[in-house]
Amino acid sequence: MFGGGGGLNPRKMEQMMEQMGIDVEDVEAEEVIIRTDEYDLVFNDAEVTKMDARGQETYQIIGSPEQVESGATGGAAAGADEEGGSAIPDEDVEIVATRTGVSEDEAREALEANDGDLAAAVEDLE
Repeated sequence: MFGGGGGLNPRKMEQMMEQMGIDVEDVEAEEVIIRTDEYDLVFNDAEVTKMDARGQETYQIIGSPEQVESGATGGAAAGADEEGGSAIPDEDVEIVATRTGVSEDEAREALEANDGDLAAAVEDLE
């Protein structure tokens, strides 16, 4: 960050950053995914540092990513319907399935049919 380190001890660097108004904190990340149009970069067990310099947040990721097919890691891209709509969160599926006593597949179908509206999906299944 500051010119190759050059023997600057970490405590001195921390003091300098504090004087410049830069707050640094570690982020306990299990996984970091960077999505592009062509592929996803997946960082497992990455070291993530958040720096806040007077309201401007910057994240630094240290680790070796695995390049995978776009959307293969789950999230919004995977599980989206064929027309490019957003995926239904698993938590919503569980809520509807528990509330109505149907399978998670049936609950997901009801949520998709109702554009993710929990109340409407429950009403359809009851």
